[in-house]
Amino acid sequence: MTIDPQSLRIVEALIFASAEPVSERAIAERLPEGADIPQLLAELETHYAARGFTLVRRGDGWAFRTAADLAESLKVERTQERRLSRAAIETLAIIAYHQPVTRAEIEEIRGVALSKGTIDILFAAGWIRPKGRRRTPGRPLTWATSDGFLDHFGLESLSDLPGVKELEAAGLLDARAAAGAYGNRAAEDTRLVDTAEEDEPQLDLLDDESLLGIGE
Repeated sequence: MTIDPQSLRIVEALIFASAEPVSERAIAERLPEGADIPQLLAELETHYAARGFTLVRRGDGWAFRTAADLAESLKVERTQERRLSRAAIETLAIIAYHQPVTRAEIEEIRGVALSKGTIDILFAAGWIRPKGRRRTPGRPLTWATSDGFLDHFGLESLSDLPGVKELEAAGLLDARAAAGAYGNRAAEDTRLVDTAEEDEPQLDLLDDESLLGIGE
């Protein structure tokens, strides 16, 4: 099937102009009926594969991102460290591997109460989102990760999350204890480290790619 050059240009412009990943549904709304969107995206993906920025999938959307192999060349000398508290990191990890999960379930897994504002910080960062309410007494709200979470940590989908060994190396799993599983929920010989909620100040955002051992 021949690719329509004008449709290709429209798709390219839509993704380039958007600060967030663009879904195929949003792309379809701007194209003639019957346009082969997967083919158009595949063509763009191939075209930009060897360029300074590439077309990548992030959850249900597509975005242009700097080529991964150029990261070292673009690194600035002066960096600003921006970290979350350990409690917030653990909370994000629990949501990522157990979603959808309620606040009470997060507290049960961590073994300590969740301090006020921890979920608010993760939500404000754009890494988690409400997933709906449980059909249980009280109808508690559940939380899940967002496409922003995938985009920030360079993941195409949740299946690309680090496995158990990587989590242990990051200090988020205790291999000596037997509890819930993270990588595939079948590793029943590991559990999240239980730590007391720290009264440390909660800072802005997590240092790039320091969560879950990514990039470290």
